[in-house]
Amino acid sequence: MGDRWHIEVDRGVCIGSGMCVNHAPDGFKLDAARQSHPQAADTDANELILAAAEGCPVEAIQITLPDSGEAVFPPEE
Repeated sequence: MGDRWHIEVDRGVCIGSGMCVNHAPDGFKLDAARQSHPQAADTDANELILAAAEGCPVEAIQITLPDSGEAVFPPEE
């Protein structure tokens, strides 16, 4: 993929399902309140992180390109 991504989790939307950790254990962690956090805010583009974002039941994970802010997921309509 070659790109860098900026990862954010909207903790006001996150329901703590843990699906992101299941898909990308090196990309996400749950805190004591079962809220998801990215392991690193900026990371190399990664299919597992994209799968975690796509698999989030409430779409709480946003992925953007750090330089431009262009949305990777969810895609802009």
